[in-house]
Amino acid sequence: MRKWWPLAAICLGTFMLLLDVTIVTVALPAMASDLGATLSELEWVVDAYALALAALLLGVGSRADRIGRRRVYLVGLIVFTAASVACAVAPNAGVLIGARAVQGIGAAGMFGTTIALLGMHYGGRDRGVAFAVWGATNSVAAAAGPVVGGLLTQYLDWRWIFFVNLPVCLAAVAMTLLSVREAKGQGRQRADVLGTVAFTVASGALTFGLIRAHSDGWTTPFTLGLFGTAAVALALFVVVERRVENPILDLSLFRRPSFTGIMTGALFLQGAAFAYLLYESLWMQSVLGYEPVEAGLYILPMCASAFLASVLAGRFGPWPPRAAIGGGLALIAVGSGMQATLDAGSSGSSLVAGLVVAGLGVGLVTPSLSAAALATVPPERGGMVGGAVNTFRQLGFALGIAVYGVIFQSRIEGVLKADGGIPDPHEAAVVLSGGHARSFVAGWPEAERAEMTHLVREAFTSGLNAVLVVAAALGAAASLIIVATVRVPAADAGQRPGAGAMPGGQETRADAAL
Repeated sequence: MRKWWPLAAICLGTFMLLLDVTIVTVALPAMASDLGATLSELEWVVDAYALALAALLLGVGSRADRIGRRRVYLVGLIVFTAASVACAVAPNAGVLIGARAVQGIGAAGMFGTTIALLGMHYGGRDRGVAFAVWGATNSVAAAAGPVVGGLLTQYLDWRWIFFVNLPVCLAAVAMTLLSVREAKGQGRQRADVLGTVAFTVASGALTFGLIRAHSDGWTTPFTLGLFGTAAVALALFVVVERRVENPILDLSLFRRPSFTGIMTGALFLQGAAFAYLLYESLWMQSVLGYEPVEAGLYILPMCASAFLASVLAGRFGPWPPRAAIGGGLALIAVGSGMQATLDAGSSGSSLVAGLVVAGLGVGLVTPSLSAAALATVPPERGGMVGGAVNTFRQLGFALGIAVYGVIFQSRIEGVLKADGGIPDPHEAAVVLSGGHARSFVAGWPEAERAEMTHLVREAFTSGLNAVLVVAAALGAAASLIIVATVRVPAADAGQRPGAGAMPGGQETRADAAL
């Protein structure tokens, strides 16, 4: 049993950092009420974490190969724990958003090293088991976030969704010190600071631009400036990565169709499967009047089906990555589409069947995606590729939140405009999409409240349906791309030695596949 202690230590930290991606979704209405937050601020509470995590993962994974993966993982745990406490005591939305960004920095140190650490400690059939357990942890953490957040928010306070991290993270630190070995990849080389900064600016400016677009407009100078900054920073990133000696992301890897397909699948996965949960939570609580626990419980079946699919994938695998990843993304697309049938009379139960199907897809994709990515590169690139997979996943989540926010608010505004009875449809859409539907309805004369309640329900479900259709399209497109590009054999993805040193301590060099 001692051989599984490193897996337990890694999975414990992974569970907490991924839980914090989605745990805030059910707590957002309570945060909006307590802190007076707008929809843009609520989006940033989610995106500041996901974006910091995504922006730094590339640099962390590559840097950890040189200075030590265990060391980076431990530092990340400590930063994440301290920032969690800062989130819990935040007096306003601005401080909370800033603390969430620092949380994301710590999470990047943890998440950017997990795949390489697993590849270092386990080989052969044990590797397949380790990735299956890690994949199940990923699936359960992301899907369980709304349930845990609902319980803590309703029976304690939304601040406890951050306080709860403290004892769990301290336990993970102790377990890591006792069981996880240190290992380094390539020797001491200069860090790619300019590449890291360029990628951070590009992803941050793009996300910020999307969030500002649905509140300020697409053609305002500030919004256009953000998009222009993102384009320039991305171009700079490409130039730097082509010229620097030790890039955070070797762009030549994208010449391999399998690697490109896997990165595309990672980018679309989180957006197609999880980014819409924020808006479903707002609908269930602010429009239908559900308590946080009730809203979270409607999402629980997704957690259960994701865990079941991950366990079965590990038990009966390894499967060909093209089938597992492509099939899983297709299930996510079907599940999202099944939910896009809401109307003014719908309840939370209308989501359950689609969430179950989407959860099955998540459980299939997550472990296969990481293992297949490792199989496409030499072992000394394990940290870089592990960081790249997780970067694209979290970037997809952050961009998904922002893009869906544009669609969601625009559809609400469109329904309000079509009704013709709302004096300022844009301002009303801002208020409604920010989780203040009940106070909005209460502000109308009593004789008009029933009609206004129906209109608000109609507007919200129209926005949600549009978001879910886009999520389904993303999942379907990613599935087709995977089927067309990925050619990693099942044996390579499940058993091939990957990142870093093998259990005996020797570096193993795999073929530069594909």
